[in-house]
Amino acid sequence: MGLNIIGSVEKVNGSEISYSDFATKYLSKNEPVVITGLMADWKATRDWVHDDGIPNLQFISSNFGKSKVQVADCGSREFTDQKRFEMSVAEFIDHWLNVSSVEHGNLYLKDWHFVKEYPEYTAYTTPLFFCDDWLNLYLDNYQMHEDHDTYQKRDNISCSDYRFVYMGAKGTWTPFHADVFRSYSWSANVCGKKKWYFLSPEQCHLVFDRNMKNSVYDIFEEVDDTIFPNFKKTTWLECTQDQNEIIFVPSGWYHQVHNLEDTISINHNWFNAYNLSWVWDLMLRDYKEAREYIEDIKDICDDFEGLCQRNLAANTGMNFYDLFNFIVRFSFANIVQLCYLAKSSVSAKWCASPITQNLIFNLESAKDIAEKMKFRCVSENYNISLDIRSVLEEHAFLELCFQLERTYAFIHDKHEPIGDKKTFLIDDLLDMGLCKLLSTVVCNPDDLVNLIDDTLQNLVILPHKV
Repeated sequence: MGLNIIGSVEKVNGSEISYSDFATKYLSKNEPVVITGLMADWKATRDWVHDDGIPNLQFISSNFGKSKVQVADCGSREFTDQKRFEMSVAEFIDHWLNVSSVEHGNLYLKDWHFVKEYPEYTAYTTPLFFCDDWLNLYLDNYQMHEDHDTYQKRDNISCSDYRFVYMGAKGTWTPFHADVFRSYSWSANVCGKKKWYFLSPEQCHLVFDRNMKNSVYDIFEEVDDTIFPNFKKTTWLECTQDQNEIIFVPSGWYHQVHNLEDTISINHNWFNAYNLSWVWDLMLRDYKEAREYIEDIKDICDDFEGLCQRNLAANTGMNFYDLFNFIVRFSFANIVQLCYLAKSSVSAKWCASPITQNLIFNLESAKDIAEKMKFRCVSENYNISLDIRSVLEEHAFLELCFQLERTYAFIHDKHEPIGDKKTFLIDDLLDMGLCKLLSTVVCNPDDLVNLIDDTLQNLVILPHKV
């Protein structure tokens, strides 16, 4: 039985839509879209592709061939994914060029952390619509796992960001899945063509077994009705993504992807205020599963909650403590930006500016997750103690703040910088009468909720210059 395809993914010209329109129509509504017209000036589209559209594999091998990468064997399943192993980029390309697909099993290079390995080679510029990327901005400055009992460092690249390059010959493919953290993702075809099949979040329960533990691996295999009794009820969107097109994959949309031609793509996973709730919902679900799995040792375990959190980090990529640290620092960074806007504004209209509204929306989203964490987390002490005065002295935090500043200046077409990281720090907050803010210490979700409430209230009533 074939898939019940009921429609295709919308396609828009990226030069004809504003960020505000994109956020309203696709980010907030969590709808997929294909975007054209945004890749013409990318270095990758010149260096990595021959004039006839064929991948320039010799260039990539010559310049980046020593990199060690993960390669998937598309003909071999291992648990819920394809079997993976490590090889160099040069070895992968040699296989691609010299060995038939039958012999090498359709090898597909995945999850190459190209940007981290080659920061001086600017292969592309992240499109405007995807710049509000909290995940990668944070990981550029901090490790996700700060608890050394939880964080087991593998190397400087593997856990450092979620910016990837994929390379695969015609016929390679990615099994049915939803993205890590239930993040958004975008995927740009530098060359080649892909076929996408999408299932909306409202129907994802239909592709799981009766126990809601395992999902279908390949939607084109014969799906056993006794194991997946509801699969035949699914309805799908399909999409053919051509060279120089970018597809936006929203949170929670399960998808399967096939390379119709030899293809190279650039992919990012990210989240921000629009889909932070999806990240929390997945983490809460995975936490409950991790807890149930070891419930029988609860009475004999000295630190049962700690074990649950370590298992959650291993299974999901982060745990409650990691997410809370993340949200606290992002809240601090947004508060710093708001304070500067309040201080530098010449009228009360500053509150209505697009950047201000964006920052307020961010803080309200962070507050919403903190509220949920209050009522769901077992442990009251989140093993952190962060105060704004100390955090403002962290070099990593200053970099996070001003990457965030540049991001919103770019998104909202404000060419002048919002602030100067060398001058707008503790003294400026003291000048604004925000001594209480500087003395605040955040140790748990209640503290963060109170901090955000107090900050928004204080900034609204601050006197403005006239």
